[in-house]
Amino acid sequence: MSGFSEARTETADRDGWPAQKTIATLIEIEVAERTSRRIQRHRDQSETPAGKTFASFEFDAATGVRKQQLLSLGAGGEWIENGDNLLLFGKSGTGKSHAVAAICHALIDAGKRVLFTRTIDIVQRLQIARRDLTLIGALEKFDKFDLVVLDDLSYVRKDQAETSVLFELIAHRYERHSIAITANQAFSAWNSVFPDAATTAAAVDRLVHHATIIEMKGESYRERSAARRAAKEDPPASA
Repeated sequence: MSGFSEARTETADRDGWPAQKTIATLIEIEVAERTSRRIQRHRDQSETPAGKTFASFEFDAATGVRKQQLLSLGAGGEWIENGDNLLLFGKSGTGKSHAVAAICHALIDAGKRVLFTRTIDIVQRLQIARRDLTLIGALEKFDKFDLVVLDDLSYVRKDQAETSVLFELIAHRYERHSIAITANQAFSAWNSVFPDAATTAAAVDRLVHHATIIEMKGESYRERSAARRAAKEDPPASA
């Protein structure tokens, strides 16, 4: 029993609570504590970057993004239940990864399970599974996650590794479980990611069939930070 529960028990004894009220209160506390522990465990297992939440997201700087839309995605609902996808495009530094991480944190709070991973990492993981003849089992392990985030898809290159396993993941989750992708290149440049044009077209077709597509615009976060530092270091001369 936690210290908080013990304190409630002492209060019940002091104030003469009926046994039924005391038991109901203790059960409520235990359920709340178990829920809190489960959420924290799922957050740790998700590998979602800590601190990348809606509270720290610069909505004013992310032009083209509607705050309410991101908050709605974080609440879950039909898009997660239906296995719909989320695709975020934009140049480096415009907040794609932060936005999807914030959505992940909100989904975890709402009781969903997510996995946040760099695309290159999951490709390497699935390549090993294919080599070991365990690819199907590896794909099925991801079924426990309501959402799998493939961050920085554009950095994967087909000449660096055999990326057909990426298509296998997309096809496996199609219309069953959600995928979120961040990329700094449009679909037209994805031929550099997948093994051939046919696989690229098939992957894009499955991703966009049931998807929310967001284009992140505005100045790079790193550019804004550099400008702020420069302004502090070089204040305007006095008249």
